[in-house]
Order: sequence, then structure tokens, then C-alpha cells
Amino acid sequence: PEDRLCIPVPLYHCFGMVLGNLACFTHGSTIVYPSDGFDPLTVLQTVQDERCTGLHGVPTMFIAELDHPRFAEFDLSTLRTGIMAGSPCPTEVMKRVVEQMHLSEITIAYGMTETSPVSCQSSTDTPLPKRVSTVGQVQPHLEVKIVDPDSGAVVPIGQRGEFCTRGYSVMHGYWGDDAKTREAIDAEGWMHTGDLATMDDEGYVNIVGRIKDMVIRGGENIYPREIEEFLYRHPQVQDVQVVGVPDAKYGEELCAWIIAKPGTKPTEDDIRAFCKGQIAHYKVPRYIRFVTSFPMTVTGKIQKFKIRDEMKDQLGLVEAKTA
Repeated sequence: PEDRLCIPVPLYHCFGMVLGNLACFTHGSTIVYPSDGFDPLTVLQTVQDERCTGLHGVPTMFIAELDHPRFAEFDLSTLRTGIMAGSPCPTEVMKRVVEQMHLSEITIAYGMTETSPVSCQSSTDTPLPKRVSTVGQVQPHLEVKIVDPDSGAVVPIGQRGEFCTRGYSVMHGYWGDDAKTREAIDAEGWMHTGDLATMDDEGYVNIVGRIKDMVIRGGENIYPREIEEFLYRHPQVQDVQVVGVPDAKYGEELCAWIIAKPGTKPTEDDIRAFCKGQIAHYKVPRYIRFVTSFPMTVTGKIQKFKIRDEMKDQLGLVEAKTA
């Protein structure tokens, strides 16, 4: 009841309505809305003025707050907890949030609207290395499994596969669309999320990408999330998205869109030099573009297909016809 939660995420989205409003209603906590649309400066000012103890947000929101030119002016010492969710949460961003925003008990939640929404979440007492690098463990009264997308067989511990969940949280179906429902929920009640994940021997889950985002370059399966996590470690990179674009020789090549940190001007050569000897040569993006923003939905999800389409237009690339 003593908590004061700042909710800058949309209320028509599960994050704001369920993890924000309903969580506060059921615990008698104070709800603080910083504005009617996200603005990083307003969030920082509101947390200070209202002495908020919790802060929710998607990764792009936390990045915008951390890298705001006036960030250091604000007293955020009342903050303790909150949730980062909505899209993949970069490990380096989580570390900065813990260290620079006083969010020592922040957690990551993973799920989707179709699962009400959370399937996995870390806890405030999850060891820090696990809390910043995984989406935690399965929620009570739910089942999860990681399966081979082709065969449907459960994969061994630590191996990539599609994340599936079953239980009370799974929707009954898409309104008026039985065919789409059958695509998503199988005959045994498992919701197929389309997300690629791994699970360790303690049950901690790591989301490693989307099945549709996987890039196949010359027969090698490449997961953009892995390269994004690596590039986040570059001192001049604020945000990064990696996609596959068509290539006549290899089938697909990698392209990175990078937002540089304020006051820095990294070059393509800087990025490639940072990659050299640290990641496999075929994982180094062939195309690198510096941009000021990414195409996003109103709920903060990156629209990678738009990045891919724009690069195809820029470079005059055409999809090869395949069997």
C-alpha cells in the first residue's frame, strides 16, 4: 500500500492495464500517470515530484530516460522496483536501470495479450545476474515447454526452441476467427507464441528471438537478438535493431540500424572493429545505418518488417524465388 507506481505505458495495453492498474487496485497502491503520452522528461520529473517507488516501461522508454540530456538533474532515489516488458529487454539496459535509476528490485515480465499477459517473470529476490539476463521462471499454476518448431518435440535443456504455454491464462480464442485460433492453440491447449527461447537447469527462461526474425545466411542460422545484445555493449550505442535483408549470394545478409548515444558519432568502421574477433565473422552486419529512431507501434514494439522493407528499397534488393 505504501508503493507509488509510475505508469507511462498505454492503458489499453495489457502492460498498463493489468501489470499497472489492476496490480495497484488489488494491493491498494498509488497510481501515478505522468502524462497522456510518453515523454521521458515528464516521466523523470514525475518520479521525482511524486516520490514514486515503482516505474514500469518498455525497453525503449527506459533507454530514452537514461539517455536524456537532463537525466542527472533528477532525484530518483525513491525508486525501488518496477517491470520492464513489452519487447526483448537488453541485458546492458537492465544493468544500467539497476545501477543508475535505483531500481534494485526491478523485474522482467514475459508474455503476450493472449496469455493475460504474463507467463514468466523474475522475482525481486532473483539473483541479479539472472534478473538482468532472463525473463525469470514460469508463473504459478501455468505450464511452459520449449519445443522444436518443426517436430513439436521438447528440446533439451539449454537448446533453442519455440516457447509454448498452457493454463488458466491462455485465451479462449481470437474473436470470430477459429482458423487463427487453431494456428495459435493446439489440440492439447498449448499456446504457440512464435518466440524462440531457451531454459536452463533451474527453469530460468531466456527469449532469444522470434521464429520469423531468424536470418539464414549461407545455411547458418543467425538470431538477431544475439547480435543486438553484443552491440549494446558498445559505449556509443544507445539502441540497436538487427534484421535480415535479401542477398543474391548468401540468401540473406545482416543489417544493423543503430541509434548513437547523444554527443557521439560512431562510424561503420567503429562498429565493425568492435565486432572483429569478438563474434563470428558471418554475424558481423554487412549493412550498418545510423538513424534517430525506429519504426514502432504505439505500444513501443519495434516494427522490424518496416526496417527490412526500407533497406530493400534503399539498396534495391529483391527477394529470390525459392521452392
